[in-house]
Amino acid sequence: MAKILLINPNKWGRGITAIWIASHSALLKQHGHHVELFDATFYSQWSVDEVSYNTDNEQYQSTDYQNYVTFKDKPILDDLQKKIDDFNPDIIFWSAISSHIHGEGEYVNIQYGYELLDGIKTSAWLVTGGLQATASPHEIMNNFPKIKCLIQGYSESSLLEIASLGGEFSRLIELPGIAFRDGSDVIVGSQKQLAPDLSYLPLYDYSIFDDQVFWRPYNGDVVRAIDYEASRGCIYSCEYCVETIIQKYYGFDETTKGGAIKGAANYVRAKSPEIIFSELKSVVENHNVRLIRCQDTNFLTMGKKTLNGLASLIESSDLDIKLYIETRPEGINPKSVELLKRLKVDGVGMGVELSSDDFREDKLKRFASTSKIINAFRLLKEAGIKRTSYNIIGLPEQDEKSVIETVLFNRELDPDNITVAFYSPYQGTAQQVKGNEIGYFDEYEFHVDGQLRTMSKNSLVDVDTLCFYKANFNKLVSGDLDDIPMLKQKFFKLQEEQYRSVGKNVPQIEVRNEV
Repeated sequence: MAKILLINPNKWGRGITAIWIASHSALLKQHGHHVELFDATFYSQWSVDEVSYNTDNEQYQSTDYQNYVTFKDKPILDDLQKKIDDFNPDIIFWSAISSHIHGEGEYVNIQYGYELLDGIKTSAWLVTGGLQATASPHEIMNNFPKIKCLIQGYSESSLLEIASLGGEFSRLIELPGIAFRDGSDVIVGSQKQLAPDLSYLPLYDYSIFDDQVFWRPYNGDVVRAIDYEASRGCIYSCEYCVETIIQKYYGFDETTKGGAIKGAANYVRAKSPEIIFSELKSVVENHNVRLIRCQDTNFLTMGKKTLNGLASLIESSDLDIKLYIETRPEGINPKSVELLKRLKVDGVGMGVELSSDDFREDKLKRFASTSKIINAFRLLKEAGIKRTSYNIIGLPEQDEKSVIETVLFNRELDPDNITVAFYSPYQGTAQQVKGNEIGYFDEYEFHVDGQLRTMSKNSLVDVDTLCFYKANFNKLVSGDLDDIPMLKQKFFKLQEEQYRSVGKNVPQIEVRNEV
């Protein structure tokens, strides 16, 4: 049996129970392999204080989260080397696709994991996967030369197959969905077929995480939570979204006029109500979890049969949980709201993106009208379900007027929480290709992270102004737009003073002491 070390290169400085870690660990252990985890989250030399950053800009409510977790001041690379020396893994694996693909930093896992491993001494195979590996295997191999092989698409069964090779590198060519080096060439194998359902995956392994990972800030409180997926896949094909990378890889590249993929019933797959309930019951009993942060790309599209079955199981139990889900405004109606209440949904996150119907439809291929968005937020409010609006700034061809209109639109929606992200040029998406062609972004961008930084180089809104709106978006929603000139002056002056005093250029967010 093989020994596999999983690495979580999370830089956000707050606990994330990365779904790919739980799913891969469960399947590998089920087949007798030995699995351990090295989690980079709570190393002060590595992590960014994302909680403080997004509390300052009022994206998060203030909590005493820092009292629940302990950061390590030791050099992270020393601890990683010791972990590898002690465990002596056959394979080191650090990035994969799950439903946890949008707002939790998974896109950059390949880069950050590689940065951790680049100077490490090990004879283990360095294996990785994920969105970038699926979109651009040749480019990833060129950028990160010590990687042994890549897994494209969903990777649980593929990693199991690699672990079962017994170190015979020549047999990689036998495995579909694998890209590997052959001298100076990169060989990309045949496509691995999409599993028809998720029944091949055992109950996810949350025991692999350190206990403090379960603590999380949520609506002004600190609760025990997990990230969870009941389904995989989204029926929609918005041009800026990383979901389109997975859709194209599996051949779902035709869309309807309404922006949905053709054959969606074969792409979106959900676990059975019984399996979902068993997993939720397990984490409650074994880890004292109360909040289930569902990362399903569109919770309401996994099917009425599944959701109604799960609701019945929850209602007939004494399970003390609440769910936070993500969906689209089109799916919110009186019947679906009643279903959400039965499922103990406490909060719903929905993409507003920006205020203009024309921009959303013509440039993003996202067909969610303003009227449907307004109606969805109203219905949820009337039902007592918390609402979070997701917004994007810095999209190609978006100007400052559009940003201000999006601020005003959020004022009209009056959500309980507002998040705003910098547009991220995800490799292989239509918007990334377009942004590169018109000179807004390089062909490949390192350090992509919509919560922490913009990569824009030639936007209608310059980088400094984008950073201003990221820091002040929530303040402007609840404040006065006439204050924008004064707030800008104060913001830029504070940044300049803060970083000139330590002899640094003005960054977009301060990193504690990056390795």
